[in-house]
This record gives sequence, C-alpha cells and structure tokens, in this order.
Amino acid sequence: MRRRMRSHWTAAAAVVMAGVLSLSACGGGGGQAAQPTQGGGDAKKQVEVFSWWTGPGEADGLQAMRKIFEERNPSYTFFDAAVAGGSGDKAKALLQSKLQADTPPDTFQGHAGAELQGYIKAGDLEELNFLYDELKLKDAFPAQLVDQISVQGKIYSVPVNIHRSNVLWFNPAVLKEAGVAGAPKTLEEFVAALEKVKAKGKVPLSIGSEWTVTHLMESVLLGSLGTDAYNALFKPGADWNSPQVTKALEQFKTIMSYAGDPQDDWQPAAKQVADGEAAFNVMGDWAYGYFHNPPEGGLGKKSKTDFDWAPAPGTEGTYLWLSDSFTLPKGAKNRDGAVAWLKVAASKEGQDAFNPKKGSIPARKDAEHSLYTDYLADALKDWSSNKLAGSIQHGVAVNQPWLASINEAVGLFIGTKDVAGLQKALADAAQANAQ
Repeated sequence: MRRRMRSHWTAAAAVVMAGVLSLSACGGGGGQAAQPTQGGGDAKKQVEVFSWWTGPGEADGLQAMRKIFEERNPSYTFFDAAVAGGSGDKAKALLQSKLQADTPPDTFQGHAGAELQGYIKAGDLEELNFLYDELKLKDAFPAQLVDQISVQGKIYSVPVNIHRSNVLWFNPAVLKEAGVAGAPKTLEEFVAALEKVKAKGKVPLSIGSEWTVTHLMESVLLGSLGTDAYNALFKPGADWNSPQVTKALEQFKTIMSYAGDPQDDWQPAAKQVADGEAAFNVMGDWAYGYFHNPPEGGLGKKSKTDFDWAPAPGTEGTYLWLSDSFTLPKGAKNRDGAVAWLKVAASKEGQDAFNPKKGSIPARKDAEHSLYTDYLADALKDWSSNKLAGSIQHGVAVNQPWLASINEAVGLFIGTKDVAGLQKALADAAQANAQ
C-alpha cells in the first residue's frame, strides 16, 4: 500500500478534485488521462482496472497479476487506470466523480472492510457471494477475515493482500546502548524502554504526520484493551467512555510524551530509526520494504542489524490487519472481464505473483511459503495463527466519515494532550457513525 500518505483531515476535497481533473487533462503516467475503448468484431475487449498502485513494488506486483490475467483470458486486454498520489486520495476523488456520472471502471481497488460501506450504501457495488461460492473462497480465506469483510452476510470485495498495522520497528544498537534487552512485550515495558532511551539522549519514539499518530493510537488501544474488547469498540452500542478506554488513552498520552519532533510523513520517521537517531517507530509493515529495498527505492539497510521488528507492545498474538481488495461496480462496461480479473486477484497464483513484489502477504491460507522470506515469513506465520483485529486508520474498522472524526480528534489531542477531550470526541464519533 504504501506510498506517501497524507492526513485525511487536512486535504480539502475540492483541491484534491481540482488536482485530479488537472492531471487528467494534462495526461501523464498512471493511465488516468487515457480512456478505455471497447473494440468491435474480433478486437480484444478492455478491462479497466482502477487503482492507486503506481510506485515501485506495487506497480510491479500489479503487472505480475496482469500477465496472469492476460494469459488466462486471451480475449481481454488489461487497461491500467492507476492514479498516483496520496494513500489513494486522488484516486478516490476521481472514482467518486466516475461513480456519480454512472461511468464506473470495470473494477476498482479499495480497502477491505468498513471503508467500502459508503459505496455499498450508495448502491455502487454488486455483492460477490456468487464468486466466493464458485471459487470456495470462504475456505481459502481465514474465517475471521471473511467475517470482518461481510456486511449482513454479503461480501463486496476480494482481498488480494494483507498488511499488518501493529508492528514495532526498532534499532538494535540504540536499544543495546540504552540497556534495553529487546523489544518490549507490554505497554509498561515499552514506557520503561522509552525512558531509558531518553536518558541516553536519543529520540525514544519517532512519529510522522498526524495520521501516523492515529496509527500509533490504534496499536495502543489494542495493546491495552485486548483483541475482543478492541473489536467490540466498532460495534453498535460500544462504550467508548469506559474506564478501560480511559486507561488506554492515558497510556497513549504517556507514550506520546516520548515522541520526537513530528516528521513530514512516515518515511522520514522510519529513517530516524534506521539511521540510529531514534529507538522505536510503530508503523505498518510496508516500512519493511522501505528499510530493506536497495537505495533506488529504499534505504538498503540490513534486517536484524540496522533494524528489527516485533508486534507492537501488548499485541502479540493479534494481527491488526488491513487489505487492498477489488470490487465489482454496478453498471461496469465489461462485467464479464471484471469477474475474470477478480478470479485472478482471488487465486493462489495471482496472490503469490503479486505479494512478494508488493511487500505484503496473501489473504489466502495456501500461499507458497518459499516465496516469503525475512519479515514476510514472520508475517505469514502470524497471519495463519493469530487472532484478527481491524485497523482504524486503514479502512477496516471504521468508515470514511468516522475516520475523519477520529483523525480530527487526534489532531486536536496532539496540541492539547487532553485525554478527557479526546475520549469524548471518540465517543461522539462512534455514536454518530456506528451502525
């Protein structure tokens, strides 16, 4: 997923849309300026696949799936309608305009889970239970995953990968210098480690722009509350005013007191750890590619030496997940072609071609393990055995309006450090949006 990601609450929709329209008018990369055409006679029919995968790794993974798709479907040709920028912000703005104009792409990328609720309620998506039945996907995917992407028994997307949100990245040398034996397993151990690093004059915890603080908060909530209580927060009638949530937010405040100066985004915050300027950073596993990849697209660092990883404190045994998935829009020009694409995206071959290049793991349980090494081997093992919890920041647990309210509350908290105000705002956001 991970390209440079901007905070959702600072971008004005009109500005984003204007930028997208300007980009479309000017042409350029990503396929957004071109328009797919349907050939007549014996010409191949185009399948418009809309995503925001344009960067190194993600674009390579998409092309690997494209190759399989075109080999399996010689009567179709793949039309890459990828739109660059943000965490899909520009793509989502352009997509919304296409849906409102009743000119949807044949299939589009979205985060599996609650992020899709707006499209579902608007009647933009076909349900995909028929495909899950035909391909036996309820057996191929973990039962917990199927449950978390189902809406009243209906499923509207095909997850092509899994990312993990609750990863603690750390610099082994900085920890050793501070007298910290290894990755802290509890939030209390985490605070003690942060204090030791602070005493040595290094940055205890690096953070990026505001969205990375919401990302940190979700791991603290999970680590404090436990899996079941965390997941219950996103169900109707959940009690965000409970003493347990108060305790978790107080722990979040304490942890944030050790944060260094906010960096522009997640990459420079992660780089502080890789360069030995900071001890810890809580970030999704897309950071692994940034640490590990050669200098052309990463930092070229050595795992277990320059950087290491562990589950975020208190969350061992739980996979705080997010997923890129593909949908079937109602009114797609080439519905049969879209279904053919979804079958590739759902397949073992498609997911094993895509994910090693993307730096993620398959949603399927039958992945070819030999393809996934180093961090990805750990992730694959944990995915197959851990409990699941859905990410807040990355579209699983909350819908887009709810996330906007959470981000606003966290943004205010960064300035005020007011736990009571943060808890009230989170409770109000849940009451307004939980259904």
